[in-house]
Amino acid sequence: MLRRRVAISLALATAVSASFPGVAQAGTKGLVVESGETVTLTQTTRLRSLTIEEGGSLVAPDGSAVTLTVNGVETGQKQVTTEGVTTALQPGTYRGDVVLSITGATSVDWSGTTFPLRQALRVTADGVETGTSVLDAIRGGRVTATSATGISLASTGEGFNGVWVAGGEYALYGPTVRFTGNGRYDFVGAGAGVVATGADSRLVVDGAKIDNTGAVRTGIEATDGANLIVKNSRIATHDGTLPADFEPTLMPGQMRSAPWMLGIVGNVRATNLVGKNTTATYIGSDVYSTGWGVLSTDSTDNGQLTAINTRITTGTEGYGSYADGSTVVDRFLGTTFDVDDYGVISTGGTIVLDDSDAATVKGLDTDLDLRLSTKERRAIRDQATTVNSGRFGIMWHGGGSVRPGGTVAIGGHTQVTTGKTTFVDKGLSLALTVDGSEGARLKTGNGVLFQLMDSDDPGPVMVNGKLVNQGVWTEPTGTPEKVTSFDVTAAHSDDAVVNLKNLAVSGDFYNGLRAAKNLVLNLDGATVTGAVSSSTTRHAISTITAADYRQISEVTNTATATVNNGVVLSLAGKSVWKATGTSYLTSLTIGAKASVTAAHGTLTATVNGVATTLRPGTTYTGTIVVTAS
Repeated sequence: MLRRRVAISLALATAVSASFPGVAQAGTKGLVVESGETVTLTQTTRLRSLTIEEGGSLVAPDGSAVTLTVNGVETGQKQVTTEGVTTALQPGTYRGDVVLSITGATSVDWSGTTFPLRQALRVTADGVETGTSVLDAIRGGRVTATSATGISLASTGEGFNGVWVAGGEYALYGPTVRFTGNGRYDFVGAGAGVVATGADSRLVVDGAKIDNTGAVRTGIEATDGANLIVKNSRIATHDGTLPADFEPTLMPGQMRSAPWMLGIVGNVRATNLVGKNTTATYIGSDVYSTGWGVLSTDSTDNGQLTAINTRITTGTEGYGSYADGSTVVDRFLGTTFDVDDYGVISTGGTIVLDDSDAATVKGLDTDLDLRLSTKERRAIRDQATTVNSGRFGIMWHGGGSVRPGGTVAIGGHTQVTTGKTTFVDKGLSLALTVDGSEGARLKTGNGVLFQLMDSDDPGPVMVNGKLVNQGVWTEPTGTPEKVTSFDVTAAHSDDAVVNLKNLAVSGDFYNGLRAAKNLVLNLDGATVTGAVSSSTTRHAISTITAADYRQISEVTNTATATVNNGVVLSLAGKSVWKATGTSYLTSLTIGAKASVTAAHGTLTATVNGVATTLRPGTTYTGTIVVTAS
């Protein structure tokens, strides 16, 4: 019986469509795969019905892949095991225009794991690769060797890709992608809507509508040196449901949810940029993700992520963007952030927040090989970047110890408004510059503008490569041991340096580190109203587990005498420090035209225990206590 059914189905595959080579004409018969039986299908087959009984298997020959589409929608595939990488067709009855596409196998390697791929459209430097493309998953539109226009892609299975560009130049005009069901791994793009990969790949996506729901069902991704340019597009991703036995982990090949030690949750990033010399640019687009992250970079070297006049939005959790590693560059020009947790997270990258003025856009047009037309450049309105975050503006954590790799420049008319601390630095060396010459402004919701603190990332506990638990963070107690060789009165090359130019801000600057690192605050024509001090930090609870993830990055400060956490403050030009409360500093330089006053009441100061009147044109070092009564 089984042989007869297979023979019937293969007989239907004798006529070949001219536009989709290898795909049979519509048939009238069905195929039943009975329990305990395995059917190996050697040729693309079109049916009106397919039944796979529980315990039955329908597979492709070795070196090939099988994909099921029903009425042009990829469906039926599910991950075989949670930790594995393969999918299989699931039991059930499928009716309609049923096509079982047999294609050549494609895959991508990551950290010793090979991820098999299936995709609707695969493009190489030679054009469309029909032998590895599931062309029956493309509905409508027109596909040529250099572009696809108006195509529609849909999937309800798992691990299926939409468009995979692996070489050459290609363009997608007005594609629609709607995937429901989990992807597999967003470091390689397995399960993403659109992927550009490889140093010789240049992909332009214009007018896309991408809406995916599923764990790691990334909307769009660039990897391994590709140049991805996204224009006038809407990209949205929504969390899915991970398998019940999934264990959150950072292990290569298995990370499919946000690390809780970032203080966020979620299991899908809207976009990702991975690999060496990879470039992704988003222009005039709207990008959203329920949680985790929106414009992400991960495991990249010399990557460049740019957003011009783009809207970046999270749902109830997550970050707007991520700058991973000391060589990545994240630029945001005329871009609006509306995020719940973090505007940007950095491990030492270079971050720029500025206006989308014509000169800057023109320069990037050349530098990033955007090839914008004159009409397109003129259509990019000169506008300010706005960061609205429910919690934090920028957070630095882990890695990136070299300051040139940890630079943030905020200029133009940029407005940063946060519900809590504006800048949170978990012990990294960095250089943060905010230039208010053209109107850049900062507004903090909890009264703290800059927080230097110890890392509260416990990290996962691994034994023999296996996850034991997600880690537990415990508040340190007692006074830290004094590092006698460290000079708390001087600026060092690996300090945290904040430069404020030509603006007035209200908020506190705290160095709450237990380790030896100074906070260096340089004012140039700037006014600060608030405390500038070493401090002791405390979380609301002393022990934080994954269940308490929202406590990560959240601390309060008590101004305390310096141990290893020096505070070096310099006022140049007509800068003014309007002190509030009590501040502990280790070096204070007041320029000839600068001043230190009390924001309210009377200012008193002691230097090394001696009452001192703070005068312009003077530098004070040692134990400096400034009090505004």
